[in-house]
Amino acid sequence: MTDELLRAARLAYDTAPPVGDPAFLRYPAELARALSESWPLVLEANARDVQAAQDRGLPPVLLDRIRLGEAHLEQLRALTRSVAAELPDVLEPGPETPVGKTASLRKVPKPLGVALMVYEARPTVTVEGALLPVVTGNAVILRGGKEIAATNAALSTVVDKALAASGLPIGMVTTLDDPSRAVLRELLGRGDAIDVLIPRGSPSLIDYCRTTSTIPVIASGGGVNHLYVHESADLALAAAVALDSKLAEPTACNTLELVLVDEQVAAPFAAALAEAADQEVTFRLDERITAPARADGALWRIGELAEHDFGREFLEPAIGVRAVAGLADAVEHIRRFGSMHTEGVVSGDERVAAEFVKRVDAAAIVVNGSLRLHDGPTLGLGAEVSISTGRLHERGPVTMRSLLTHTWLVAANGTLRSTVS
Repeated sequence: MTDELLRAARLAYDTAPPVGDPAFLRYPAELARALSESWPLVLEANARDVQAAQDRGLPPVLLDRIRLGEAHLEQLRALTRSVAAELPDVLEPGPETPVGKTASLRKVPKPLGVALMVYEARPTVTVEGALLPVVTGNAVILRGGKEIAATNAALSTVVDKALAASGLPIGMVTTLDDPSRAVLRELLGRGDAIDVLIPRGSPSLIDYCRTTSTIPVIASGGGVNHLYVHESADLALAAAVALDSKLAEPTACNTLELVLVDEQVAAPFAAALAEAADQEVTFRLDERITAPARADGALWRIGELAEHDFGREFLEPAIGVRAVAGLADAVEHIRRFGSMHTEGVVSGDERVAAEFVKRVDAAAIVVNGSLRLHDGPTLGLGAEVSISTGRLHERGPVTMRSLLTHTWLVAANGTLRSTVS
């Protein structure tokens, strides 16, 4: 089965029109149309996945990952419009530069090839994975988690309809109907047929893909992200940054897990957090931080921060707070427990912020602002399929440009090597 699947993906890639063809430009609009027409069927399938997840006892925060609604349709339609608007500029060849007296050189974009995208229980990722790699000319194999199997089956039908209406080969997108580890393990061993691997999800999933496969990886690491609050910080701002960095989407990869706050201001910072909290949240405080007094009707709770909380994602509306001795202590903690995804600092001292930026290594570092700014569309970098924490090929938002390689086009005009000085 795997051989047949891979042959079909490669055939679709080989027989697809060249990247930039009008068929690719038609595809985002056709996908939006197909989603709108079939959304009631997608929601029916999704309801079955949600019910099965509830029957298995999955916690509410994970159920929210799986569940789709009408708002998701508009988000996905907005994504197709954004992709259509961005694509012409993404595919524009590089500037022409002279070589010698008569030749010229320019970069021409080319697809990466056949991509394998591995993710977990977010059905919106299925649409993102069926859109961004394809408009840049890649064939893609999508392997989502078993928790969204019914939803993915419905979305697969939608995508096939959009591909056909656009004039693209149906095999440009393959959504696996067998989410078993055995099939994934077999695919991860097929570096002869798959050009790039894009895992997106938990640290354990990404580590499994990295250690099992020799296929080149564009990997998003786990979001074990920190915020360092220096003693010079505006504590009201620091509290607002911490809450905004977590509560809107507690399970996202760019959310905050742990605040590292200078011990001189740890207690007043905790009080500022409590005062600013306007929705349910748990603050996990280390034993050195005095808990703020809790008024009747307060939406926040206090929990204990333990050492096993370091280096993990809470995956719930919870923020850890640890007192540190200063910048060096905070940097040491981040180097030991961080995932090099997103780190932040709040400081009223520009020299401290600059030193933090110099000493911390992450795909993005945010100074005096929300960690959730680390997002392709938010930063004006374009639609993204993930955020990469790797150092090679791409780091940060994995946009359409990240899903392209290039050819050096040499217009020689009869130029010989011996004539170029």
